[in-house]
Amino acid sequence: MAKILVVEDEKDLQQVLAWNLTAQGHTVAATTHAAEGLQLLEAMQPDLLILDRMLPDFPGTEVLSQLRRNPNTASTKVILLTACGQETDRILGFELGADDYVVKPFSLKELLLRISAVLRRSDGNSPKSEEPPSNPLSPKDQISIGPLCIDRSAHRVFFYQTERKLTALEFRLLWTLASQPGKVLTRSHLLGSAWPGWNVDAAIMTRTVDTHIKRLREKLGDSGDLIETVRGVGYRFTTPTEGNAP
Repeated sequence: MAKILVVEDEKDLQQVLAWNLTAQGHTVAATTHAAEGLQLLEAMQPDLLILDRMLPDFPGTEVLSQLRRNPNTASTKVILLTACGQETDRILGFELGADDYVVKPFSLKELLLRISAVLRRSDGNSPKSEEPPSNPLSPKDQISIGPLCIDRSAHRVFFYQTERKLTALEFRLLWTLASQPGKVLTRSHLLGSAWPGWNVDAAIMTRTVDTHIKRLREKLGDSGDLIETVRGVGYRFTTPTEGNAP
């Protein structure tokens, strides 16, 4: 079961969510304000944050932005709840690092199913140590390239045996690229891998993918150079022996 934080200013909705999630066996904390939500994030370090976009003190998008910048909470999964259903609003949420985006009004059953789906995307009970897994894995579960080790079964990434905290979206982008080395993958393909089911404007798609690739490269350190930009097409994952284009 997971630790879940609900930051939602509609008390009725907050209470219904907390009751249902607790009934499923999750540990749940809740608040109506962004500032207290940030404090609870630091103290609780939940597996999942259910976050309202419009809060009394400051926007939920600012909470999401701060969460992703904090190494202690950067890997927390996030579902945004909002009354803003425009495509550009959804894309902004994903650009900031949301794992899912649910527009109000919504079906409680649908939201609970989405919560279950987001929690299943990675192992929330993975150990927090800085040592990479020692048990041998199937090649389908692990990719090792130089100092970079990607362990899909544990949803963890190591660079020189130091774990790099990636969001669920960043991990899916990295795995999609690294599992097909040397192949040029279009932004449309990468977007479909990270956000299945979304069809968006080409300009928004480009900005969204490029933003996440930039963050991914920064988190991977020197190994970020393995993700090569193919101008006008997309991205390619190279190996040290292949070299990178200038």
